[in-house]
Order: sequence, then structure tokens, then C-alpha cells
Amino acid sequence: MRPLPSRLATLGLAGLLASAGLIAATATVAAAAPAPSTGVVVNEVESNGDDTDWVELTNTSAAPIDVSGYGFLDSDDTHAKYVLPAGSVVEPGGFLVVDQATTTDPEGFSFGLGAPDSARLYDTANTLVASYAWTAHSAVTYGRCPDGTGALTTTTASTKGAANDCSSPVRINEVESNGGTPGDWVELTTVGAAPVDVSGLVLKDGDDAHSYTIPAGTTIAPGAFLVLDEKTASTPDGFDFGLGSADTVRLFTADGTTLIDSYGWTAHAGTTYGRDPDGTGGFAETSASTRGSANAFAGTVAATPWPGAPDETPLDAESTFTGDLSGLDYEPSGTSADGVLWGVENGNGLLYRIVPDGRGGWAPQTTGGWSAGKTLHYADGTGTPDAEGVTVADDSSSGGVYVATERDDQASSVSRPSILRYDTAGAATSLSATDEWNLAPDFPGLGANSGAEGVTFVPDSFLTDGGFVDRSTGAAYSPADYAGHGDGLFFVGIEGTASVSAYALMPNGAFHRVATIATSFPIVADVQFDADLGRLWVVCDDACSGQTALFGIDENGAFAQETLYDAPRDADRALANEGFAVAPAGTCTAGQRSTFYADDNDTDGFSFRQGSYPCTDPATPVAGVGGDAGAGGVDTAAGAPTELAFTGSAPMPLVGLGALLLLAGGALVTLLRRRA
Repeated sequence: MRPLPSRLATLGLAGLLASAGLIAATATVAAAAPAPSTGVVVNEVESNGDDTDWVELTNTSAAPIDVSGYGFLDSDDTHAKYVLPAGSVVEPGGFLVVDQATTTDPEGFSFGLGAPDSARLYDTANTLVASYAWTAHSAVTYGRCPDGTGALTTTTASTKGAANDCSSPVRINEVESNGGTPGDWVELTTVGAAPVDVSGLVLKDGDDAHSYTIPAGTTIAPGAFLVLDEKTASTPDGFDFGLGSADTVRLFTADGTTLIDSYGWTAHAGTTYGRDPDGTGGFAETSASTRGSANAFAGTVAATPWPGAPDETPLDAESTFTGDLSGLDYEPSGTSADGVLWGVENGNGLLYRIVPDGRGGWAPQTTGGWSAGKTLHYADGTGTPDAEGVTVADDSSSGGVYVATERDDQASSVSRPSILRYDTAGAATSLSATDEWNLAPDFPGLGANSGAEGVTFVPDSFLTDGGFVDRSTGAAYSPADYAGHGDGLFFVGIEGTASVSAYALMPNGAFHRVATIATSFPIVADVQFDADLGRLWVVCDDACSGQTALFGIDENGAFAQETLYDAPRDADRALANEGFAVAPAGTCTAGQRSTFYADDNDTDGFSFRQGSYPCTDPATPVAGVGGDAGAGGVDTAAGAPTELAFTGSAPMPLVGLGALLLLAGGALVTLLRRRA
């Protein structure tokens, strides 16, 4: 899932902003169909980022249009058309949403919208009256700007049932007006999911006579930050005015009059003023100046640079996986030798056993029926589990491999958040679950595509030694309370609740929720217990620009977030990394241990990537070294690798360089990647 950014700008600016080049670049899609004579058009499409897929219709005519009995279909003619119910009327300039069915609201279409796919609307005579086709999922939604008549493009925010938002995603994020280094500065960010060219945008304070134009060639990547500096001896090309104690900072399009964003204050902040959360929240005084990185507020954990390798390097050949690779888990060998990686694919319900290939890489095992992955089924031998997460218990698959699923892909509109156990010892290419724990009773109303995304096993011994509290009893966790549950709990990441729940899984499908861990993420993509750190990794995908977090047991016996990491410095923030695994410290080389990532989108043809993390807990994460601001007014803020580098590439931290050389095996491989 992707987050739905706040709608913060005036919709009427869409045409001007588009002409100014402020609409983020989109994937190549089919040309928008011309508006039909009936006046009904497809106005917005959500195929991947909400609890349900949906299509919004609007009416460009001057009279209401009754679409009761119309048929809705995707690109697959074998699907049964969804017939719109009686009373389905689109008012002039109004909006009607055709939604996907759920367990709580069965009214809707029963199929999903894929990529590529299309949305088609037929009248009662079976004549096509409106349609739109696309080749890739939108990072947000596809919408017409202006509504009803414009071409469909990637929107800035999802606006289900309301006017579309194609405004600029650029936001003022933090302001330093007193005592900054080297002077006053303004930090920008983007709430969009694609890089944004901000060349030519105009910055002003409260005085229209004070104006600064952002230099050509300046862009902001998703999740990144750009600092605009006041003119000083070290930044002679910065803005030539100061920010006062009662002032305003304003950002305009290139015409200098069309306002994109602004913030005003009546007194200097003791630190800075910043948005909480970054990009979308309101402004408040920060707890510390965080020039060029995520804002910090009392009670929050500020993001820090990833302390391992600076990139995520593809391991698979382009034909190895076709997409939808999701959860990962590392089964150690028990020695310094590499172990086994387990991976699941959600689209076809496959389980992979991934092993070292003898050439420094990893690939699916080619013996024992594993070469194309093994097809998973439910216990009765039917269905296609939407496999999202995977783990083994006690670091050994001899006790089975456990798979977290959201639903049966053959009944994709029905939520079925389950943990399935599989015996993987045989050579059969198809596996039926030996056990199922269907957690649906704990999550009433959960969207079919919002269920169990990740799963990991945490030993009872670790939990009891750490003073873990059973939140269902309010007392110290006692394994004896849950007969037959084994010797640990399964921590399950639930996408739709953005939380992690700890479960005792008992015989005959019985289960008990022991605790729930809230996260700061909009979604949870994977979870992983790290025995070496004694911490729980919680993973967010491209919805958070690749951030990960570490949770430890606090003084109250609860898991609490301790560390928040940005994605590796040079990694593509748009990778849909729904799977994450980390090798044990026993495999360390040159002070680093491998990390592994599964990209659900198969970006650029690659689904499986490798990075690294220090072998010892980095008490003080190693920061990257920013580029030299030189004489420019756009500062790259040394020591802040999350900030956009404006002048060339930044020097690489030594730890990252060592890891990169190790992973490359002495060869330098340059990958020019483009997000499809």
C-alpha cells in the first residue's frame, strides 16, 4: 500500500502547475479515451494503493445520468461484469465511485485491478461508454486534471469521490529564521511518489520585493529534502534577504504569483519550525534543527542514515522472478557458512528456497522441485494463498515453514489473514498446508488486501528474559499459559492496521493475541526478529521511502521503537521492498553482514537485492558525508545524506565503501535504474 498524502493545495492550480513542469513524472500509460457523448467518463482510478481497488466516474453533461444496470469490467472478458445497483446516478459535475467488494460491504466488483489493466463501463445495451487503460500501477492514483475533461495522469493525492488533486507535491518542510548555519534557510520536500523538478520555482518572504529563483537542474527525490540557504560568504548564490521574527516564507511557481505553499510565524523559534509529520502535517516548533533530514519533535524518533552499504544491489537475473516477490526469511547454517533464504511470491502463491549460487550470489535452488518455486495451497489442497510473509521457527525449517497470507487469490475479495504451516521436506512441487491459523476474527472489517504482510518467530526465552508483558493479562508473559504453542510467539505485521501483533499459535488452529505493537509507519510491509541485536525489525516499503525501524522491549515490558533508519543512501526510494531479511553475525565479513530485500514490483526486472548492516550494533549510526555546497545557494548539508545532492555526488562513508567493494567482488557495476 501507498500512503495517501494530505491534500494541501488549491485544485484550480492544476493547469498552471502542469505547464510549469511541477506535476511529477508518471509511468507510460495508454492515451486517455475521449470523453463519450453520454457525458460519463472515468475520472480517477485506484488499482494498488488503497484498501480496495476503485474507479471514480464523473458527469461532464448538464443533466443527471442514471447508470443503474450499467456493467463494469476490467480488461479480462472472462470476469463477470459488475452490474451497478439501482439508484446509481451521476450528477452534473458530481462523482460516483465504483468500488471493490469486501467482506463487510459485498456490494462491488469481485475482481482486482492489475497492471497492466483497464476499467470499462458498458451501458444496458452492452455498448462501451467509458474506459481507461494503463500499463503500470500509479504511485498514487490516475486522475483527470481538470476533472472530467483533462487527460488522466498521476495525481498528487488520492481523492476518492471528490475533485482530483494534480497540484504540485512540493512543500515547505522546515524553516530556520534565527541563528542558523551558515544563515537562515528553508527546507523543501515532496509528498509525491516521483522525483520533482523544482527548477525555476520562486521563494519569497513576506515582502514581494524579495525574490529568489531556484537554480536550473534542481530536483527533489521522493522522501528527500532540499535546503535553500540565505546568501552568506560561504553561500554567495543563496537568497538575498533574511527571515524576520514576524515573517512569512512563500513558494511560488515560475511565474512568481501562483502560490504553491507558505508558512508564517510571529516570533523566531527557539529551534526551527517544521511539519509533523514531514511534508503533510502542520507546523510546530521542533525539538532540534534537522537541516536536510526528517524533522524531530519531542517524543518522536528522528530518522538516521543507514549505517551499512550505501546501495541495494540486484542479485537475480531479470528472468528469475516475474514480480510479486514479497516476504523473506534467513535460515542460518549454524556456522560461518551462508544459510538458506526463504521467499514467497504473492501473485501465484509460491514458496522459494534460495541458496548461494557458488559465484557470490544467490538463486532459487534447482533441485528437489524448487527451481520454479513450489505452489502453495490451503490444507484441503485448493486455493492460491496470497503469500506475503515467511518465517521458520527456532532458525530451522525442520519444524516447518510458516507463511503469512492476506487472502485466497481465487477469492480475492474476501479477507483471510492467515498463518499457514508447510512441511517442505519432500520433492513435490505443490504443497498443502499442514495447519492454518485464520486471524480474521481479530480483525473485523479488514480489507482483503490489507492483511498479514509479514511474520517472524521470537523465542519465549528472549521474551521472558526481557520482561515482556502479556497485554491480554497485564502480567509478565508466561509461556505456560498457552499450552501447545511451542517455544515462541509469532509476530505478525498487519498492513491495514500498520501494527504488529504477537500471537501464540496452538493446535487445531487456535490462537491467542498476546500483544499489539503500534508503529509510526502508514503500513507494515515485513517484520524480522534479529537475535544478534535482540531487536525486532519493522519494515515499511516505498510508502515510507524504504525506511526501517528497530523495536526493543522497554521498561514497561512493551516493544517500543528505538531507531528509525532511512533507506541506504544510494538506494531507489521507490522500490516496493515488501520483504527484508538479515544474515546472522556469524556470517560477518569485513565488519558487515548481508541484508536482503524483496521488491514486489520487480523494478527494472529485478526482484531480489542485497545490502549490508554492521556486525555490531551501531550505537552511533555512521552518517554519510554530504556534497560540498560550493558557492551555490542550494546547500547539500554535510552529514545529511537524506538531503538532495545539488552539486555532484557525495563522498562515500568508509564503512559503505568497504561493504560496496565486498559486495562487488572487486568489480564496479554501475546500474542505471528507471522506475517503470
